[in-house]
Amino acid sequence: MSTSLYRLTGLKLCLIPIRTRVPLKFGPETLTSVTCLRVGLSVVDANGRCAEGWGEMPLSVQWVWPSERPYGARLETLQRFCREIALAWMDFPAKGHALEVGYDFQEQVLPELFSRFNQNLTSEPPRSDATHLSRISKTSELGNRLGRGASSEAMPWLAALVCNSAFDLALHDAFGRLAERPVYETYGPELLNRDLSSYLEPAPGARQLSFAGRYPQDYLVKEPMPQLIAWHLVGGLDAVEPSELTGAEPDDGYPTLLSDWIKRDGLKCLKIKLRGNDERWDYQRLLAVAGVGLPLGVEWLSADFNCTVKDPEYVNRILDLLRQNFPKIYDCLLYVEQPFPYDLEHNQIDVHSVSERKPLFLDESAHDWRLIRLGRKLGWTGVALKTCKTQTGALLSACWARAHGMSLMVQDLTNPMLAQIPHLLLAARVGTIMGVETNSMQFYPAASAPEAKVHPGLYQRRQGKVDLSSIHGPGFGYRLEEIQRDLPEPDLVLNR
Repeated sequence: MSTSLYRLTGLKLCLIPIRTRVPLKFGPETLTSVTCLRVGLSVVDANGRCAEGWGEMPLSVQWVWPSERPYGARLETLQRFCREIALAWMDFPAKGHALEVGYDFQEQVLPELFSRFNQNLTSEPPRSDATHLSRISKTSELGNRLGRGASSEAMPWLAALVCNSAFDLALHDAFGRLAERPVYETYGPELLNRDLSSYLEPAPGARQLSFAGRYPQDYLVKEPMPQLIAWHLVGGLDAVEPSELTGAEPDDGYPTLLSDWIKRDGLKCLKIKLRGNDERWDYQRLLAVAGVGLPLGVEWLSADFNCTVKDPEYVNRILDLLRQNFPKIYDCLLYVEQPFPYDLEHNQIDVHSVSERKPLFLDESAHDWRLIRLGRKLGWTGVALKTCKTQTGALLSACWARAHGMSLMVQDLTNPMLAQIPHLLLAARVGTIMGVETNSMQFYPAASAPEAKVHPGLYQRRQGKVDLSSIHGPGFGYRLEEIQRDLPEPDLVLNR
């Protein structure tokens, strides 16, 4: 029996607050708490079969919306937009494969919704829509929340993608459950109605390349490894040397010093957060982390400037100093991640001089395959994928990048709980330059305790790896019925 989504029949939206055990600093901001969006979608296929799928994503405000505006105001705005997305999804004619439906929603609905929301945000506060609100069975004062929040600053498109990502993940999970297959076994011609030429175009000049007759499965790893090498994040406030300990660190049984993390988890790869506006500090930070890590068996480093660099020469000077003074550290630097502003269209910086030195990966700029195409033209050589830009978008970006010879990495949004599972599966199936970044166990390990009882290898790193062997079953293989998690009351429930 064939499988095809026919319509959405219900939606649940939960907001789960989490506090970090230690601060996470990246770029100009510091994260001490996060709210996770969990979405459940009920669907029916053309044959009347029903399924429920789930998706989850942290609304990482400081990452998606760097700003001087108060954190609380930005978070409240993202939460309001999530509710607007929920209403739009329930009105959307969801017919076909999850990839097709997710793409159509992202192309046809989300941009207009985003534009209208920002217009209201930067002028008059939006008014509650009585027709939509009448369909809501539990609102958590939704009417009041939708009716306030005027601001002079527009929400970035990256924030819109992150808000939509939990809905998109839930859709893919629901489709897999309808088809009674793991999600990554649904991306071939047997279940898809459109090939990749319906979504993607080759770069100008790539005359031998065609996406006609090609499907995502053609660019995925056929037999993924059950274990992945894990990258540990060294945040800007993390203690590298004992002298950096303040005495205020939590006494909760988890390491606080970098060397203790390396020894306990057998780490081989360290991702180093840098400032991007303090050349001396960035250079010394690289030396300090390498000085601790390499003698303890660390083999690879990466440098993440978090969009704060304006001139390629800033990065080049640091790389050249490393190569000249510490060639071993330079050789261990596997790649450089997103030094430059993430609005790529308005900051078309030629970065060939950087990528001639080290592989250069788009992260915040890689919203979709079109921007990856622009990045490739400017000199970027790799793409850091994230499920927070939607499962649909990550898959299509991976296919375009792989077809054009670009390297791939899968980066973390400090994904806890259910959000960790699609994140790790993406890394296992797209084939990365080296493992996967995974750091929720550093910053809020207790948050994932119920999930860790069912999937112990996903929420701890041992011998420098995470173990995916516990993931099985249809959809994303969450095994949700075995996870004993008490969810808060839904913030929003919609039914049709």
